[in-house]
Amino acid sequence: MATSHASPHGGRQTRKATASGWIGSALEYYDFFIYATAASLIFPQIFFPKGDPTIAIVASLATYGVGYVARPIGAIFLGHWGDTHGRKNVLILCMFLMGFSTVAVGLLPTYDQVGILAPVLLVILRLIQGFAVAGEISGASSMILEHAPFGRRGFFASFTLQGVQAGQIMAAAVFLPLAHYMPTEAFNSWGWRIPFLLSFIVIVAGYIIRREVHETPAFAEVGARKAVVRTPVVQAVTESWRDMLRVVCMALMNVIPVVTSIFGAAYAVQQSYGIGFSKDVYLWIPVLGNIVAVAVIPLVGNLSDRIGRRPPIIIGALLSGLLSFGYLYAISIHSVTMAIVLSLLMWGLVYQGYNAVYPSFYPELFPTRTRVSAMAISQNLGTAATAMLPALFATVAPPGAANIPLIVGSLTLGICIISAIACFTARETYRVRMEDLGNPDAVPVPEGDYHAAREQALAQPKLKTAHA
Repeated sequence: MATSHASPHGGRQTRKATASGWIGSALEYYDFFIYATAASLIFPQIFFPKGDPTIAIVASLATYGVGYVARPIGAIFLGHWGDTHGRKNVLILCMFLMGFSTVAVGLLPTYDQVGILAPVLLVILRLIQGFAVAGEISGASSMILEHAPFGRRGFFASFTLQGVQAGQIMAAAVFLPLAHYMPTEAFNSWGWRIPFLLSFIVIVAGYIIRREVHETPAFAEVGARKAVVRTPVVQAVTESWRDMLRVVCMALMNVIPVVTSIFGAAYAVQQSYGIGFSKDVYLWIPVLGNIVAVAVIPLVGNLSDRIGRRPPIIIGALLSGLLSFGYLYAISIHSVTMAIVLSLLMWGLVYQGYNAVYPSFYPELFPTRTRVSAMAISQNLGTAATAMLPALFATVAPPGAANIPLIVGSLTLGICIISAIACFTARETYRVRMEDLGNPDAVPVPEGDYHAAREQALAQPKLKTAHA
């Protein structure tokens, strides 16, 4: 009986859907994170009034946070679209919105050219970015999960986040040669625009890739039974509000990348903090951390198929929260080497216990008919709550404040503890059949049958490769 669940749609379709989700996520999050990088390193100098450096930093980081504020709105619209029109359609829509808004940022005039209109336009485009990205992870995760064979959902769904990390590598890597080789004046004047204008590739490549992917068998079955919900958002909240609340709390784990790449960047490179790491040196921290993450993510995803979703998330949350103290301390004592080592450990390795598993765990908590809506809304509400943390951190621990690592580290650990508790209260899902996902009373497949199905799923790609 277990073997019938081993491969619902064929190994080729599984790999094709996974590749599409990976590439699409990488391209879209390249767009999202080049903005994050620029918000920390460039925008305070060119889009806001020159004067008080603290005001400029807080304002720039707040525009970064605005993108997250738009996410819940985008999640409602895009989640509805994904649950009524299909996973493929919503992912193509997300790609177009993200690509055009990012190219437009690269064409914006500066504060010196148009005054207050510059930050206003910047905020509007960031709102569109946040709206667009709200449907990416939930749509891609659902698409891969629903194509994946039983017993390997954690492994295949983890590639959604591996694509996200690859997109972040691309974002920082594009800035590295520009920041290193270009004169500062030229880089601040026009060099920073190059990564944004290159996003035109996202529009073209994303459309080519995603138009070829097939709709998932689970969604097609819902459509065939005429069970598509007219108002999936309402039904998701009505039926699954407890699990949605858990996801909101677990998604607060976004505090770790916020501390590492956003607040950490502003903290490290600004002379007003008395630190002044060079921009090109600091940009290596997210690059190296994400290189480690790309290698670790599928291993953790595979582990979650063996031991469950909850243990990696809980351990990753608590340990990465503790490591944030050491990372911020390394920056405060001007130790580039220590900061890099601790970022690799905190973000590149330990945090992936959460990051690699949530693309399978979150959608597994919800039924097919409301999966994209429920995950998109709850996940984006959680990340929106963390979006204003860079500005909050800069306010409670401003330049010159004592004990910045202790203050920000304590806040970070407290948030991570909340995430771990939310995960602990959730039900385990890795041995639940696709058709039973979202049912709180679903009976997991017995261990023996589950591992038999998993072994069959593991053998299938090998047989196809040998035949080829």
